Amino acid sequence: MTRNLFWFRQDLRVNDNAGLWHATQNNRECLALAIISPQQWQSHDDAPSKIYFYLRQLQNIQTELKQLNIPLIIKTIPWWENIPTYIASLCQELDIDAVYANTELPFNEQQRDTHVTTALAKLEKSIHLFEDRTLFPTQSIRNKSGEPYKVFTAFKKTCYERLSISIPRCYPLPKTQIKVDLGNIENESITDLISEFKHDKNHLAFQLEISEKIAQKKLHDFIKYKISHYDEKRDIPSIDGTSQLSPYLNIGAISVRQCLEEVLKDNDYIFSIKSKGQQVWVDELLWREFYQHIMVDFPHISKHLPFKKETQKIQWRNNSDDLAKWQHGETGIPIVDAGMRQLKQTGWMHNRVRMICAMFLSKNLLIDWRVGEKWFMQNLLDGDLAANNGGWQWSASTGTDAVPYFRIFNPVTQSQRFDPTGEYIRTWIPELRHLDDKQIHAKAQVSGYPQPMVDLKASRERALSAFKNI
Repeated sequence: MTRNLFWFRQDLRVNDNAGLWHATQNNRECLALAIISPQQWQSHDDAPSKIYFYLRQLQNIQTELKQLNIPLIIKTIPWWENIPTYIASLCQELDIDAVYANTELPFNEQQRDTHVTTALAKLEKSIHLFEDRTLFPTQSIRNKSGEPYKVFTAFKKTCYERLSISIPRCYPLPKTQIKVDLGNIENESITDLISEFKHDKNHLAFQLEISEKIAQKKLHDFIKYKISHYDEKRDIPSIDGTSQLSPYLNIGAISVRQCLEEVLKDNDYIFSIKSKGQQVWVDELLWREFYQHIMVDFPHISKHLPFKKETQKIQWRNNSDDLAKWQHGETGIPIVDAGMRQLKQTGWMHNRVRMICAMFLSKNLLIDWRVGEKWFMQNLLDGDLAANNGGWQWSASTGTDAVPYFRIFNPVTQSQRFDPTGEYIRTWIPELRHLDDKQIHAKAQVSGYPQPMVDLKASRERALSAFKNI
């Protein structure tokens, strides 16, 4: 009897999983596969906390699959270049006729899948890929000339038009199948992989709870209790005003379809927006969508190149001392230091503060945005290549829909506006807690805390000059 194989990647859930659902629909036995690639992940700058989060969710997936009688094969293959040979041999050994998977969008991932497709074709076996990470298939949102959008507002307008016609619906949970015998196939223990993973148990990023049910509860609670005020509170870093779903979305413990469906379920699944908060959150989902589509339409951004190729000519400063001060929250600019310390201690940073920190590095310090992009990926629990790259290029004015190069955030002004009482700063910079609400943003000299490393006005002029010179 021939079988299907579903290959888990960044889609660790059994509910609303397009590829998994299709793999279980043609009356064939279904097996599942997960490949652990530590060296490849390290080369992509994935944070240890993100990998650990992934492994723990994979353990949960194994339990969920057992209830469906779908056996999960776990295999460590350090580099992706060796995956095609392994999958081809696995298909021969287990009489697998077709491999199912959900498409991954970055350039290296697409190259890997092309090589797997070629290896399977030589055996007259097939691979079926499904678009599962976005609301709309990539390369399906086009302007009237058939070209991809380069500006978010126009992209969003077309998405809204499409959603008003049809809402992408979630896939049901696959039915339980008869038990499958894998014989003597080699299979690794996910429990052992987790126990052997070296990490700081006291680091907050390694303590975050993970499961599909937890992700769904976070989504439900956000829609029920927070979304109506999301437009007012999402930019205030001192309060819990955001969904906190990005780590779960990133590894696929929850889908973007489930997020949209939860918003609309009280609207009879009709695309009608009932509050400003709903609109702003849907817009944020579409920002995520936009960057995923951009990554496919303009693959050069996956290769450490700016979207606006002319900005490759910018003469960035190569200053390791300044970079280190930024990385470790020692710039002397309180809102920047608070954000960088939050990142280092928790593996997460509030989105408004991410923009402030990114613009400070790329504009006030005039250090290459790619250095900052890498540092974020190496530390973020929710590090997503498309979103992280899009955010950094927006801040550095090198990307699609980027802020004009002459628009440079003043971090002190941003701090006064979005953290007016200094509560966020006090949380992450204890040496400034005694300052009053005015001093804490542009503080007087304080023992144990550095003076500002740059003059904001002079560094702004330096950045303007660098951009004008290209």
